[in-house]
Amino acid sequence: MTTTVMIVDDQPMVRAGLTMLLNAEADLEVIGEAESGDQALQLARQLCPDVVLMDVRMPGMDGVTATQHLVQESQDNPNRLIKVLIMTTFDDEDVVVGALQAGASGYLLKHASPTEIADAIRRVLAGDTWLDATAATRLVDRLRARSQDTTDLAALLTPREQEVLRYVAAGYSNHEIRDRLVLSEATVKTHVSRILLKTGSRDRAAVVALAYRSGFVAPDDPLPQ
Repeated sequence: MTTTVMIVDDQPMVRAGLTMLLNAEADLEVIGEAESGDQALQLARQLCPDVVLMDVRMPGMDGVTATQHLVQESQDNPNRLIKVLIMTTFDDEDVVVGALQAGASGYLLKHASPTEIADAIRRVLAGDTWLDATAATRLVDRLRARSQDTTDLAALLTPREQEVLRYVAAGYSNHEIRDRLVLSEATVKTHVSRILLKTGSRDRAAVVALAYRSGFVAPDDPLPQ
């Protein structure tokens, strides 16, 4: 099965290079290119790619804002699930945090190898989260520090991620959360991965402990309906 990809970057040479690289992979196909966030939104609505490779800094709407719109539209339509992989020359942790909070499924630097780029696309499509190693180290250090603030957890997570975390804290499996929230299991897995990254937690047990310790959840809390 072929994974369809859309590339969003304001530099024509970058788009051309990525298109050539990805089309050389038997299971990947670039079906569209955009040079701005605004154009990306229009094109994604028409083409419905599986994965969008999104630059951050572009004229007009930036990549983080475009990602937020794409992810929101995708969540509103379960039959049109689009994953966004941020790809940029910047490894600023503020950009990483902003991209993940906007709903991106991963973050790559443009100097990544062809193999790494292709693998990242496959991984995010499978519901995993992909982070450049340098960005991941900085992000986890920063978010671990943040996670000690008992009032910050709700602000750190999107409303949907908060719902998922409450079910995780209640002992629900991804399969059970899928049924309760009427989501695909891959989407649930993506939400759990983002929750772990945003909170700097190593696994589900650690994030559940954090949720109770911070007061985000309590044993007698009702589950979201």
